[in-house]
Amino acid sequence: MADSEAGSGSGSGFVPRAPLAAEVPEVMDFLDKMLRPNQGWSIAAEYPQVFAPQNRENLRILKNDGEVIAHAATKFLIVKNQFGLFKIAAIGSVVTSPKHRNNGHSQTILKSCLEIADQEGADFAILWTDMYDLYRKLGFELAGREISIVIDAVPELPAHGLKIMQSEKVAPEAILRLYAQHPTGTVRTAEDIRRHLSIPNSKIYTAWDKSNQLLAYAVEGKGADLRGYIHEWSGGVSALLPLLAHIRKEYGQAITLIAPTQAQNIIRQLQSWPIIMNEGFLGMIRPVNEHSLFVKITRRARQLGINDFVMEKMPTGQVRVGTPNDMIILNTTAELTRLIFGPHSEGALKPEYQELFPIPMWIWGWDSV
Repeated sequence: MADSEAGSGSGSGFVPRAPLAAEVPEVMDFLDKMLRPNQGWSIAAEYPQVFAPQNRENLRILKNDGEVIAHAATKFLIVKNQFGLFKIAAIGSVVTSPKHRNNGHSQTILKSCLEIADQEGADFAILWTDMYDLYRKLGFELAGREISIVIDAVPELPAHGLKIMQSEKVAPEAILRLYAQHPTGTVRTAEDIRRHLSIPNSKIYTAWDKSNQLLAYAVEGKGADLRGYIHEWSGGVSALLPLLAHIRKEYGQAITLIAPTQAQNIIRQLQSWPIIMNEGFLGMIRPVNEHSLFVKITRRARQLGINDFVMEKMPTGQVRVGTPNDMIILNTTAELTRLIFGPHSEGALKPEYQELFPIPMWIWGWDSV
């Protein structure tokens, strides 16, 4: 996913802003030098939605003496699940030039991204990084769940009668039809997928039946990121399994399938293979519009028959969650984030809340920032 670099510090006197249209080439040159040196493509090709002209107002830069010294990008995603629609501010391409690090510029520019998220009514913000301490200072917490399934070998499978291809020349509408079957995922259009298909260093594998109907697809790699990772996939398990086996054999070494925990059917089937399964976090998450989150969760509680469920912020800043006879008080944003998005240890939640928390949330690899 998107590279992140940041410096610590108490803050800067620079004011972050969106680049002017005339400054975009300079910004892209800065990002390519900082994040994609010696690559045969621009980072704009890897993230076509993030660096599209219509998203320019959601980019943030800092300049010093006419020179770009720091950058961060925000891309808004709409994710659907059983709770409804969520507006998410995905943040990435966070970088400060080496000679200007440790002056608080990254914190300054990230705070501006969070202001954008608040102004645009995002439910929460998410980013991907290994610099946990820096982002915790801004209210982010490791949360959510993902499953990484390392496929080092594949069993012999019965003849499947599929035609398997590796090519980006696939009708976006055919991929969208399969992708839309996921109960949790970003709301996309065929044009979104058309742009994703052009991302460099990605391999798109497809499985077709005898009547040339697309039954499954899987994507390995994304520019400089996710090499050896299947980060996008969809279709019936009977077509996905031989497709994954084909990819593993062609790749010549272990591949890793990234899956949401709710994809229980494919996970169960793969457990009969010689795999290694690891559980990780979805990313670093920070609630932005807490009231909107609380409304959606409370509405879902009513649907599940928990009619007296309450989730609200108190004048003290604490959050109370539960029913009148079973109320808990959350004192920090980190506690709230972990309750909403998980993960939870076994037995941590009472049975009546296990369908409510964690809320199912997933962002597929093409949508990462």
